[in-house]
Amino acid sequence: MNQETAPIAFSRPFMGEAEAEAAAAVVRSGWIVGGPKLAAFEERFAALCEAPHAIGVSSWTTGAFLLLHALGIGPGDEVLVPSLTFIASVNVIAHAGAKPVFVDVDPETWNICPADAARKVTARTRAIIPVDQIGLPCEIGEIQALAARHNLIVIQDAACSFASRIDGKPIGAMNDLSVFSLHARKVITTGEGGMITTHDARMAERLRMLRHQGMSLSDFARHNAKPTVFESYPEIGYNFRITDIQAAIGLCQLDRLEAMLDARKEIAARYDRAFAQMPELQLRAAPAGLESNWQSYMLMLKDSARVARNELMDRLHELGVPTRRGVMASHLEAPYAGQAKLPITERVAARSFQLPMHPGLTEMQQARVISAMRKVLEG
Repeated sequence: MNQETAPIAFSRPFMGEAEAEAAAAVVRSGWIVGGPKLAAFEERFAALCEAPHAIGVSSWTTGAFLLLHALGIGPGDEVLVPSLTFIASVNVIAHAGAKPVFVDVDPETWNICPADAARKVTARTRAIIPVDQIGLPCEIGEIQALAARHNLIVIQDAACSFASRIDGKPIGAMNDLSVFSLHARKVITTGEGGMITTHDARMAERLRMLRHQGMSLSDFARHNAKPTVFESYPEIGYNFRITDIQAAIGLCQLDRLEAMLDARKEIAARYDRAFAQMPELQLRAAPAGLESNWQSYMLMLKDSARVARNELMDRLHELGVPTRRGVMASHLEAPYAGQAKLPITERVAARSFQLPMHPGLTEMQQARVISAMRKVLEG
């Protein structure tokens, strides 16, 4: 199909025959859950994060819930979280029975504002969930310093930031507890799924037990044991497992990781060069030492823009360019309405939008995106 007229995908998993064959091989093996592929995927993921332990789970949400549950966070407790995030970051706190306390964001990076987080700490605050939004790491050092002053737990929402870096260190290396997403829109994907990394061996062991109904023996351990070695169930657990089929796909995705990161970086640099010349657009700031994986590409319209955000998106759609709104303001959604007033979050959510970003986006397709943007803004 002609690239000048072919539809442009907003996002697309970067997969091929290797992933298809790896999944088929697991199916043919007959060991499709709790087996060697999962163990290998966890080990390799942990190594790339420079974390001692990685625990595969069925989604980011189930992983974060498991952590909150294992930490004993529940009714009567408060957890600080930015509102400018996909609502799962907030919902998981409610699922645990705790209260989400909404924090505003920095107007330049669009990540959690440590100063506003400090203002929201109360005697009931137990934890902070800072979000590495759309791939750019948050200022985790400042959040950890705040947590240390108030004896709080930091659970890094790294849903979007696998392979992003802080001062050269990968996400997962600098915080004891981090949770990643493997959803189809993420840098690497298993279709759906998640991964927890931790520096605590006892926590890792407990999380593996909790994800499998509280069973004391994993499928892998039970397979290699004598038939009279029986499992026990010392506490109530859940079914939050990820399959070996997914893990096999994940291993292939890790083989592609460097190529995918390079492609995303080139696309982002090309966008940045073009949009820096358009005065009605605000590009996201990236402080020194914070390296994004470019999971998504988001822009914001300045107050001086002559077109409203929704009108811009509609007109780009007419020109064949798919877009999505920027990150949502969770505190404005019905379950949480009226709990906070966050002026920066509300402004960013109302004026931001995302453009196509995936390794398969060609240079010609990207030129079409940039040309359409110029046409709408100049028109």
